[in-house]
Amino acid sequence: MTVTESQQTVRQRGTAMPLSMLDDARRRETPMLWFDGELASADSLQAPLTTHAMHYGTGVFEGIRSYATRHGAAVFRLPEHLQRMRKGAELLGLDFDVERAFDATLETLRANDHRDAYIRPLAWFGTGSIGLDVSQLTQHFMVATMAQRVHLAGDRTRLTVSPWRRNPASALPPLKLCGGYVNSILAKRDAKSRGFDEALFVDDDGNVVECTGANVFMVRNGQVTAVEHRDALPGITRDTLIQLSGAESRTVTHHELLDADEVFVCGTAAETAPISVLDRREFGDNPVTRELSALYSRVVRSEEPAHAGWLTAV
Repeated sequence: MTVTESQQTVRQRGTAMPLSMLDDARRRETPMLWFDGELASADSLQAPLTTHAMHYGTGVFEGIRSYATRHGAAVFRLPEHLQRMRKGAELLGLDFDVERAFDATLETLRANDHRDAYIRPLAWFGTGSIGLDVSQLTQHFMVATMAQRVHLAGDRTRLTVSPWRRNPASALPPLKLCGGYVNSILAKRDAKSRGFDEALFVDDDGNVVECTGANVFMVRNGQVTAVEHRDALPGITRDTLIQLSGAESRTVTHHELLDADEVFVCGTAAETAPISVLDRREFGDNPVTRELSALYSRVVRSEEPAHAGWLTAV
């Protein structure tokens, strides 16, 4: 469904929510969450301390964005995000219903009356045993929406090479598995401790992988290149920008990145964030990044009709 369809039709296709519940959500500072089949106030929900995902990171999540458009709120590339989440869930052995997750996302946005928002669906293993066998554990699914800035959010960013290596795909597939992001947290903490905003993963051969939560691009002589690496998450924003710019996708060395005219990173939360510094290398003006960022902004806000199919009306 695209934003060109009427909001009335969209609401008829979703699960109806009592007006009293919607009014209460709008009056309260506490948001509504979708949890295991129904909406509830966030402050009324709890997870047991023996929750398996809390101990072992056995969950899968996505980061998705909705945007205010002239047609109302719309979610950017929702089906693609949920299909990627399904792959992670299947890898862990979690049941995952894409259609249910799709409807739950829209219902939660409506309940919170959110337009510009970050969306966090999460599926995880709950209780039943403490150990590595997940076959007998309870399974859960939630959706939260937050009307707030997250991660880099398009800001000029100071970047440093991390002393940590990215999880190799041969050990941990590059999907949004909860436990895998401890790797990103370690790198982010190190970068922050040294006065930088973000960390860049480079492999043992000196090839660029990605950042803690964003893919990497460079610009040289006006040519846009998307960093490609088997250990990097196949980013949906990355794919979007490749389609919008016609960027080449290939392996890029750390040396090439330092020699580029412009460097930027991208992701659902980061959007398109220009790099101002990479360790001691300072980057000046970023006209190509700025132009591509403006185009991306128009696309997600339904101002580019050719790409209306990437938007799902709320």
